[in-house]
Amino acid sequence: MPKSNTQYVCQSCGHVSAKWAGRCGGCGEWNTYVEELRPSAKVASLPSGLANAAVPRRIPDIPSQLETRVATGFPECDRVLGGGVVPGSLVLVGGDPGIGKSTLLLQLSHTMAGRGHTVLYVSGEESANQLKLRAERIEATNENLLVLAETDLDVTVRAVEQVRPGFLVIDSIQTMYRSGLTSAPGSVAQVRECTSLLLRVAKQFNIATFIVGHVTKDGSLAGPRLLEHMVDAVLYFEGERHQAFRVLRAVKNRFGSTNELAIFEMKNEGLQEVVNPSEMFLSERALQSPGSAVVAALEGSRPLLLEVQALVASSSFGTPRRMSTGADHNRVSLVMAVLEKRLGLQLQSSDAYVNVAGGMRVDEPAIDLGVALAVASSFRDRPLAAGDVYIGEVGLTGEVRSVSRLEQRIREAEKLGFARCLVPTHSLGGWKYNGRIEVKGVASIQEALQLAL
Repeated sequence: MPKSNTQYVCQSCGHVSAKWAGRCGGCGEWNTYVEELRPSAKVASLPSGLANAAVPRRIPDIPSQLETRVATGFPECDRVLGGGVVPGSLVLVGGDPGIGKSTLLLQLSHTMAGRGHTVLYVSGEESANQLKLRAERIEATNENLLVLAETDLDVTVRAVEQVRPGFLVIDSIQTMYRSGLTSAPGSVAQVRECTSLLLRVAKQFNIATFIVGHVTKDGSLAGPRLLEHMVDAVLYFEGERHQAFRVLRAVKNRFGSTNELAIFEMKNEGLQEVVNPSEMFLSERALQSPGSAVVAALEGSRPLLLEVQALVASSSFGTPRRMSTGADHNRVSLVMAVLEKRLGLQLQSSDAYVNVAGGMRVDEPAIDLGVALAVASSFRDRPLAAGDVYIGEVGLTGEVRSVSRLEQRIREAEKLGFARCLVPTHSLGGWKYNGRIEVKGVASIQEALQLAL
């Protein structure tokens, strides 16, 4: 009987077994055995183009070269990637089902093909005919865009060796498999081995590679955590299913910032970039309405003006409800506790709901002041001053703490026609803003409330 090319390795202690077992014979842990290719099988199963051994070199002998980037044709995507696609990079794109991952990558493939690059789009979830229907709908039919409907990664790599594309898309990594492993596609062993091979292909052939990854019920990427460590960049495509806006956010990037985001609008003809997101998020704002405040958040290098809405209503139960959408629930609870303690607002008998309008999710503490004033405005049923923007972090003693990149936030508010900005006094120092908008420093939440109401 021929010897198997696979073995089972415990992920806790590294114990190797010839067959799977529920309990590790080395450390005693349960369900830790994962199927892997034997070291000799890995070398034998590599395609011929990847079998050449690398030669160690002294670091001074390695020639220096500038980091070249290729524009995708989508300035928003270029910003998230750090200025463009780096040849030889491996990028993982994750998101909920139906959010638009395949549509985004198909549009990127079309624009890259239109710039003279050969693009190979490998679809493991759709047939070539299904992919053609989507391509015709979004008008992504460039002749430099090649399509391969295949799930065997070894066959895919041989096609890559023949075509030598400049841009490769794998949709998705959970559908790919290597014939040397007996486990099903999408398993830990298959995902790890397939990603490892794609990494070698991308680096050796200098091909910019995008792979689509599924997400679990809690929103994290499916498969082993090692998957995120192996790739050069991890992008999350986010958005609400009932809204047309989508956000592409970088959570890991070896070639740029991890704080950038891109905003798209989903239409029948595909995804379209949103040039002025602040204006879009404030387009449906109701003026002179209690519980509405405008804040200036910063996502990477881009300032965004967002509307924070709060609703405070009497509770008929012993324990009032606290709900937040788009804002950190813990920080909202902290801000409400400060309002009760420092301003004497009797919120303990009221339900409170806080929402960042437009479906955006904001985690930075610079929106604390806007959240506090929106809650106070709804509690007192009095609208905040028209034309105000609120910037600042709220401390536990009621002080308004400084934030970063204050001038960028103020310029964004001035560009959209706002009249006044309430900002932390410590952020101003001796600095004075020269512009049409009035900048007013506040040291405490009490002072901000007096000016706003």
